[in-house]
Amino acid sequence: MQPLPDSQPGQFSRTSGVWDFAEFLPMDERVSLGEGWTPLVDAPGWDATFKLESLHPTGSFKDRGAATVIAEALEVGADRVLEDSSGNAGLAVASYAARAGLDAEIYVPASAKDAKVRRIERTGADVVRVEGSRESVTEACIDAVEDGAGWYASHAWNPAFFAGTATAAYEIAAQRDWSVPDAVVTPLGHGTLFLGLYRGFQALEQAGWTDAIPRILGTQAVGYSPIADDDEGGTVPDDAAANDLADGIHIRDPPRSRQIQHAIDETDGAAVAVSAAATERERDRLGAAGFHVEPTCATATAALPEFRERGELQDGDDVVVALTGRND
Repeated sequence: MQPLPDSQPGQFSRTSGVWDFAEFLPMDERVSLGEGWTPLVDAPGWDATFKLESLHPTGSFKDRGAATVIAEALEVGADRVLEDSSGNAGLAVASYAARAGLDAEIYVPASAKDAKVRRIERTGADVVRVEGSRESVTEACIDAVEDGAGWYASHAWNPAFFAGTATAAYEIAAQRDWSVPDAVVTPLGHGTLFLGLYRGFQALEQAGWTDAIPRILGTQAVGYSPIADDDEGGTVPDDAAANDLADGIHIRDPPRSRQIQHAIDETDGAAVAVSAAATERERDRLGAAGFHVEPTCATATAALPEFRERGELQDGDDVVVALTGRND
C-alpha cells in the first residue's frame, strides 16, 4: 500500500535527501548519499524546464531508488544484495550498499562499457559479466538470487526501488509550489522513472497536495522500443537502424510493460522511438547549452519536436524534461 500523509505539505529542510518525503515512503530504515532535490532549470531553447537528475551523487536518477531499496534491504536483514544493470542502476545500488555496509554483486552485459564497470568495481562490489541479451543478464541474476546468493535489489522488479523514484514527482511539485506541469518527459527502458513519476503524482493527488496528474511521455531507442512501437501502431520500420548509443534503455521486453501502458492510458501520455542520429545531434545541442548528459538522456529532449508534431504537446504547454544521467 502507498503510504499517504494525513496533513497538508509543510516546509521541507531539503537536507535529508529522498527522506524529506518519508510520509510517502514505506520503510523506516534510512540510507543516503545526499540524493534528491535536483534543480529545476529553465531551458527556453526547448520551451521546457529541465530536472537535472544527472547531478545525483552517482550521476543518475537511479540514486533515488537505490536509497530506498537499500533501506529496505536493511529492514529485511539482508547482508548481500544482487542487481542486474547496464550501468547506472548497478553503480547506484553498489554505492548505496557500500554506504550501508552491505556486500553487493552486480550483473552486467558482457558489452557494458568498461568505464561504467570500473566505477561499479570501485565501490567494492563484485561484477559479473554475462554474455547474450540484456534479458540474459536479468535471468543470470535471478538464478543467483534463487540459489541463495543474496537479496534482489532490482530496479525493475523491486517495489522499494519505485518508492524512491516516485520522489522525483514529489520534488517537482514542491519546487513549483505544489502545482504540476502539463507534461513530464523521460527516457523509458524498464520504466523505473516513468512509473515512479506516475505513481508519485498519483499519490500527491490522492493526498490532496495537488489537483492533477501530468501527461507522462516516454522516449525509447529505435530497435529497443516495444512501448513506442505499440503506441505508434508499429510505425517504426522493421529495418530501421537500431539506436545503439542509448544503451541505458536497451530493453526489448520490460517486465512492467502493462503497468507502463496503463500509465500512458491513464495520463493521456505517449511514447516515441528516437534514432541514433537524433540522439547524437541532441546530445551535442545540450552540451552546447551547458547540459552534459549521456546519450540515453538526450533521447528525452530529442523527442520534443515529435511530441509537438503529433499533438501530444501543445504550444504553450508547461513541460518538465528529466535529464536522467551523465555517465558515459
